[in-house]
Amino acid sequence: MEKPLRHKVHEALGKAAAIAPRVTGVGTAVPPTTYTQQEMLNEFGITDPRIRSIFLNSAIEQRGLTLPPKLPDGSRAVETQGELLAKHVRNGLGMGREAIEACLKDAGATLADVRYLCCVTSTGFVTPGFSALLIKELGIDRHCSRLDVVGMGCNAGLNALTAVSGWTSAHPGELALMVCIEACSAAYVFDGTMRSSVVNSLFGDGAAAVALRAPARPEVPGETGSACSGPGLLRFSSCIIPEASAAMRYDWDEAQGKFSFFLDPEVPYVVGANAETALEKLLDGTGLHSSDISHWVVHSGGKKVIDSVRANLGLSRHDVRHTTGVLRDHGNISSGSFLFSYERLRDEGCVRPGEFGVLMTMGPGSTIEMALVRW
Repeated sequence: MEKPLRHKVHEALGKAAAIAPRVTGVGTAVPPTTYTQQEMLNEFGITDPRIRSIFLNSAIEQRGLTLPPKLPDGSRAVETQGELLAKHVRNGLGMGREAIEACLKDAGATLADVRYLCCVTSTGFVTPGFSALLIKELGIDRHCSRLDVVGMGCNAGLNALTAVSGWTSAHPGELALMVCIEACSAAYVFDGTMRSSVVNSLFGDGAAAVALRAPARPEVPGETGSACSGPGLLRFSSCIIPEASAAMRYDWDEAQGKFSFFLDPEVPYVVGANAETALEKLLDGTGLHSSDISHWVVHSGGKKVIDSVRANLGLSRHDVRHTTGVLRDHGNISSGSFLFSYERLRDEGCVRPGEFGVLMTMGPGSTIEMALVRW
């Protein structure tokens, strides 16, 4: 008797998952200094009720940050763009190293196993990039292939993961690392304006690394020594919203003499309105529907963004529990936020073999990136 079409599609996806690049490890890192939202208001003496409301109604309890040094009078120094860039490199290298080491330990691998390193950042610019700096600092083999993805913003983790997944597919059995390094403290402007206050209330510092390896031969679920505990990356999709290209941007503030990030108040609604279109593109031809997705790993873009995505995709609060948890504990960590959520899902131990998941990030462009995974 011929199998139903839906069963055939699921069977094909299972075969694809058997040879797909797999997540074999994840690791995260944050700065040693953490501040609550109230402490941030106190640190900068913010009394404007509108700005205080933004901080205190953000669904964020605390964030890892490296604030400007204190002056003799107890106020915070105003950092130059050069000082911010130095902070970006210094803090980025520290967090990047910690995240990579944690990721490799989780994957049961060593630095000697690394054959490809992709570094993602949007909180500063430096040449040579973090990939070269980390290869030198960590002592990774000098012949390691590398890639730096710079300036793409919060969505960049999945943009880069597409490239890393492609590399691992072309090099079965070899280990690749991606690390998202975001020292958001190095991209702050403290000028008291509503524009900068929205940004300053939201972002936190952090780094997240993920290890990928494509099997040298098709894996069998439950097989001893297989990497089936981690999901296989089946496919990616990208949806850019050109009419909202200026809604999220990092541009030069002539008055402050430094770069400044801007978030349009309409961003949550723009992202939400296009989320269903992005998901349809991801699932097109797979035979899957949103009801077939058991796990959602969504970027912690902010309370309104998360609520808008939930409403437009019909997700429950439980579906985005790790997304909201990461926002609460760390704020928006830009490109690495979704990996913090993935780590929590993995640690929860609730995923079963054969289940599907969607990874989702959003950022400047305006862009929604997605990946379909299967455990």
